[in-house]
Amino acid sequence: MATPNIYLGLMSGTSIDSIDVAAVEFTHDIPQVLGSHSHPIPEKLREQILNLCLPGKDSVQLYCETDNQLGELFSEAALRLIDSLNIQPNQIAAIGSHGQTIRHLPPSSGTNTEKAGYSLQISDPNIIAARTGCTVVADFRRADMALGGHGAPLVPAFHQRLFSHPEKNRVIVNIGGIANITVLAANGDCSGYDTGPGNILMDSWCQRHLGTAFDNNGDWGNSGTVDNQLLSQLKSHSFFAQSAPKSTGREEFNQRWLEEQLAGHDLPAEDIQATLMQLTAEGIADQIKHLDLPISEVFVCGGGVLNGALMQRLAKAIPESTVRSTSELGLDPNWVEACAFAWLAKQRLEGKPGNLPSVTGASKEAILGGIYLA
Repeated sequence: MATPNIYLGLMSGTSIDSIDVAAVEFTHDIPQVLGSHSHPIPEKLREQILNLCLPGKDSVQLYCETDNQLGELFSEAALRLIDSLNIQPNQIAAIGSHGQTIRHLPPSSGTNTEKAGYSLQISDPNIIAARTGCTVVADFRRADMALGGHGAPLVPAFHQRLFSHPEKNRVIVNIGGIANITVLAANGDCSGYDTGPGNILMDSWCQRHLGTAFDNNGDWGNSGTVDNQLLSQLKSHSFFAQSAPKSTGREEFNQRWLEEQLAGHDLPAEDIQATLMQLTAEGIADQIKHLDLPISEVFVCGGGVLNGALMQRLAKAIPESTVRSTSELGLDPNWVEACAFAWLAKQRLEGKPGNLPSVTGASKEAILGGIYLA
């Protein structure tokens, strides 16, 4: 029997909009995407996840119930793709499941004064292994954190392997709920960190005022006017001034925080959306402009690449760099993260490190993830 050579990556991000799954084959670490699927998260389950993300409505019982339900839903997502591709479980080497983050407080963050940080992703991998009949690799972040790292971002290691260029300095921008950058120097050096809100605040504001999950192409935000006073106030958050390594999440940037910032501002809803879009664009651009090396190329992945207005604002903010989608490098921007966790599962089975200490701040490289057998 041939050795299984297909890996699945399962991912649900800060936006909590869907579960993304990609089936990947690797030839010399270059991914060939065999297929992909986006699986919706029911609204009731999404509400449970949001209740777990912040103190107040969370509980141990809710945690356990949601962990089980997400395990079943992640399994459904994987099986839907497996069936559509007409492949068998014995052809799959492993499923890399990121899970759903419900808490992320890295070391010495603004709301975490303790030395040690923590990060928790749920979606019971035992259930995924049992339902799919496949080996599952999960819990990717905590080995890095045990070594003093942030456990995030983890995708830069994959970016380095896939997107580095020996003659060009590049930045890969991932715009999910939170935005992060990977700096790929031509000399082989790699760094990266979260830059602040990606889609998280825009989506929340859009849901509240339009009743839609996101601002299609950024058209609503683009109809408004940026309020520079509010923008300056939002950018005064201590996270933006922190030095790397740094990571953040819904704990720092959420609807409650936004409401506090809006006190005293009487602005049309579309102007607030425009300002939030500018916050994301400038949060990314400011970091790129302050790098110690000139960046000729910027490639964007994640859901934010579908926001045409946001992409235009980012390009305008860094005119010295070209701004394009990672599709120009051969990988669909919607599936980069799912492919990354497929690759991290491969690294784990091969006993190879998955983190970059230069990115996360860990004291050394680490083999990431626990293995759950079917």
